[in-house]
Amino acid sequence: MNQIITPFLKWPGGKRWFIEKHYDLLPTQYNRYLEPFLGSGAVFFTLKPDEAILNDINKDLIDTYRGVKTRWRKVYHCLSEHSLLHSKEYYYDIRSSTYTSLEERSAQFIYLNRTCFNGIYRVNKKGKFNVPIGSKTRVLLDTDNFRAQSLALKKTRIFNKDFEDIIEMAVKDDFLFVDPPYTVRHNKNGFIKYNEILFTWEDQLRLSKSLARAKDRGVKIILTNASHESIRELYKPYDFNFLETSRYSSISATAVNRSNFEELIVMANL
Repeated sequence: MNQIITPFLKWPGGKRWFIEKHYDLLPTQYNRYLEPFLGSGAVFFTLKPDEAILNDINKDLIDTYRGVKTRWRKVYHCLSEHSLLHSKEYYYDIRSSTYTSLEERSAQFIYLNRTCFNGIYRVNKKGKFNVPIGSKTRVLLDTDNFRAQSLALKKTRIFNKDFEDIIEMAVKDDFLFVDPPYTVRHNKNGFIKYNEILFTWEDQLRLSKSLARAKDRGVKIILTNASHESIRELYKPYDFNFLETSRYSSISATAVNRSNFEELIVMANL
């Protein structure tokens, strides 16, 4: 398991940039790894922890992880069929289809993620994925290694819960990597919401209080968030450490809005 494992999804706000720039911040010793906002799992697949608790509120995303964990061969077979048949008409046919088996739903999710516009995940008011087709046509990638991803996931417990439920599971010397949707007070940060479940400012408040309790329990914490004074104000009273950084964002629909974003890394007990 020393091999490099590339995430099988591209996700808005994914943390591959964090691995490249700030790998040295990650603790080398900890008990369990917990990630309440999983997304593409870039940090998890890099660390390949011995024991992990993974979670996301997006049920389709979590079901896809469960499919890769338990039925990766069947998922790959279905994805291979999508690769052979991919076209504009086929994309919209698959986008509108409803599948029952875990492997078919997992392959559908990965297929749409790889061929939709900019890897965006967005649903309509009925909860249906509605992102148009993108310019990328490759469905199977050179970095695909579903067997290795499945092996890494074997040691995990995967949940579809509220983030606070997962944070409350963390105890002394566990490591929490927390990457929530970026929302700031007054919602003037310019970050786009891709899910029907809005991560509100009240959620940010709830998150900060939950992480403060985890800090007091001796949990190792790294949080990434928007670099905004309203975010700093949430964590200053609890004596968290701050690091300013930046990343390039390519998820905007227009090239002019694709640029570097200032981000804030919030840490404790490292």
